[in-house]
Amino acid sequence: MARTTDHLGRPVVAVTGVGVVTSLGQGITDNWAALTAGRSGIHPITRFPTEHLNTTISGTVDFLESSDKGASALTYELAEISALEAVSASGLGVGDFAGPLFLASPPVELDWHERLALYDAANLDLPIYERLLAAAREQLRQETFEASQFGAIADRLADRFGTRGLPITLSTACASGATAIQLGVEAIQRGEADRALSIGADGSATAEALIRFSLLSALSTQNERPEKASKPFSKDRDGFVLAEGSAALVLESLESALARGANVLGIVRGCGEKADDFHRTRSKPDGSPAIAAVKAALADAGMREDEIEYVNAHGTSTPENDKMEHLSLSTVFGERMKTIPISSNKSMIGHTLSAAGAVEAVFSILTMAEGVIPPTINYDNPDPAIELDVVPGVKRDAQVSTVLSNSFGFGGQNTCLVMAREPV
Repeated sequence: MARTTDHLGRPVVAVTGVGVVTSLGQGITDNWAALTAGRSGIHPITRFPTEHLNTTISGTVDFLESSDKGASALTYELAEISALEAVSASGLGVGDFAGPLFLASPPVELDWHERLALYDAANLDLPIYERLLAAAREQLRQETFEASQFGAIADRLADRFGTRGLPITLSTACASGATAIQLGVEAIQRGEADRALSIGADGSATAEALIRFSLLSALSTQNERPEKASKPFSKDRDGFVLAEGSAALVLESLESALARGANVLGIVRGCGEKADDFHRTRSKPDGSPAIAAVKAALADAGMREDEIEYVNAHGTSTPENDKMEHLSLSTVFGERMKTIPISSNKSMIGHTLSAAGAVEAVFSILTMAEGVIPPTINYDNPDPAIELDVVPGVKRDAQVSTVLSNSFGFGGQNTCLVMAREPV
């Protein structure tokens, strides 16, 4: 019988439900089929004008009802859809989850069409600033107010799913989704809850966001063939592709899951984090924070380096981050890193920002459950300075029992997760 406590005497944390939405489609079935087929979800932007912009492609989820209603509405819909799938699959009640909620979400603000609507409704005779204040006081509807509040999405989700206690909204840049999982794991390990709902959601691929990232020179400008633009670890990579998506995981103590006969999809064995203050967007050249995060995750899991069988890479397709990730992994795993399979889901779905760590954790769970490693597509021009087995182009059948999933965010926020197919 499997142990229900880990090497530190903490409850073992199981995953009993997962859900996902990306530019590849809605739900586990469609996403996994597309991902393992090596299909890209990157396409030209149609949601807003792109004339005079350097980047005109993205991984937006234009098939959803809220796709043109602003970042706040879309982020909520993405989170709700993935959470519905995860909670339903877990066998728990959708309206009575009875565990804490941890939501990774982008910092939201009023969308421009809402700002302009408020402005147009105000007294034209007032000076501009007073006019805006009057509009806010007189015309601001409750839903407009909520759309500008960072915690509003989590509040709505808490009501929808019947989670317990104060819902937590967090933002740790590109590591946010993994951090939401870490917080859920730690709440269970501390004995504060038998289960937790961790969600990463991001519907913020707006014109404003595109311009901001373009000004940082972070986005790919290879617009001619959108499906070829995201090319992690390739020599001709030139930036990431902005994308939207969501993933949710139902986390549960193994003891609780077994007691109710739940289907255990995988185990979160360890979480590691390390921040640095090197630069607002750049990675520290020596990779030391990423190295520390990987080592912390392994130590938390009570595992040796040689026990990791697959790495789900952060793999953004930016020149600097991919180089740093290779350096950090090579430092931790040595020469063995040349043979450990590593792939980047972002080559197909783009960078879902706040959702990325959760999306990639779900895909890591599926990799172990299905015995299939998704490929890294667009690896047509290997970088000789980055020696990795990136599972190029085509999926690989492989029985994987342990995964390291990396999330290395802007501002030096790094979170790594170690997952296993089965408990020890």
